[in-house]
Amino acid sequence: MSAQIDPFYAISISGLAQKLKAEGRSIIHMEFGQPSTGAPKAAIARAHEVLDTEAMGYWESAPLKARICRHYAETYGVQVDPIQITLTCGASPALVLALSSTFKPGDVIAMARPGYVAYRNTVKALHMVPAEIACGPATRYQLTAELLAGLDPAPAGVILASPANPTGTVIPGDELAAIARVCRERGIRIVSDEIYHGLSYAEPTRSMLEYEPTAIVVNSFSKYFSMAGWRLGWLLVPRDEAARAIAYMGALFLTAPALAQHAGLVAMDCRDELEGHVATYRRNRERLLEALPALGLEKIAPPDGAFYIWADVGALTDDSLTFCKELLRDTGVATAPGIDFDPVDGRRYIRMSFAVSTPEIEEAIRRMVPWFAARRAAAAA
Repeated sequence: MSAQIDPFYAISISGLAQKLKAEGRSIIHMEFGQPSTGAPKAAIARAHEVLDTEAMGYWESAPLKARICRHYAETYGVQVDPIQITLTCGASPALVLALSSTFKPGDVIAMARPGYVAYRNTVKALHMVPAEIACGPATRYQLTAELLAGLDPAPAGVILASPANPTGTVIPGDELAAIARVCRERGIRIVSDEIYHGLSYAEPTRSMLEYEPTAIVVNSFSKYFSMAGWRLGWLLVPRDEAARAIAYMGALFLTAPALAQHAGLVAMDCRDELEGHVATYRRNRERLLEALPALGLEKIAPPDGAFYIWADVGALTDDSLTFCKELLRDTGVATAPGIDFDPVDGRRYIRMSFAVSTPEIEEAIRRMVPWFAARRAAAAA
């Protein structure tokens, strides 16, 4: 039986944006969650060197796995072994491996709503059952220990994301600890998507491994390391589950790209350059938060991390896809419709990515202020 997979509507927005750009329009891309910057300069230089000197092939970099282990020790105080890490072709295959090697068809996997569209779709594609739990302002758009404790029956697993897509909200350490405790008591396996770690604007993000050593962790070089197009990520599992994860990786994907692994190893030590990107995102975030009242967008999720604004536009529309298309056609500013992230209430929300340059943010605000003002006037008439 074939699973019914929902489309990723932001792709249609991007397609329209590319069409308008080909017609000569000026487009500001705030629809996708990807940095507008490239890989660190030293990583690119290493890639050129490898291209000139090595044929490459199927390969898993032992030095890169060891460097990732050092990252966990230095950043979270957690000791992991290289055998626990499987290098993947980005976070999406890592999620496929996490689910397929841990759960079985028919298992119920809980997740927050709103949440990243691929969680729901990947679970469905693997013939598991997504249980989307409505999470609003009261829980900062995140699952909580209380919500998980109240699920009857308990799901087989839960997907957590902190910072989250599309909201940017972060689960604080004490709540992660409480979630870990509930999941241990109820036999719920935790899959922690930590792809936005390193991108926080208040307190540092905490890894679920600090509270639950059996947690399965998904991460990637796409966001903080600014290497989305290189398709490199990793899956971290308990030692006794490593052989199964490795077997699934080899059967389904062989290896991560060799060139990306060489570059990724160097990128992990380019912190000054990467922290410069975070400083740009912080300025962009502050500028948008200052401008949102002029747009009439006062109901937003707290963007503690990642690089998103999740905004309620329900006073202006109940069709976020059409709303985003009209915004794009009229202003050249591309945003993502909320229905990608919340199939129930997302028609009243949009997501803006601020992972672009600060001048682009300023220009987007300049274009959007009169457009939103006109929409508010029309809605009030």
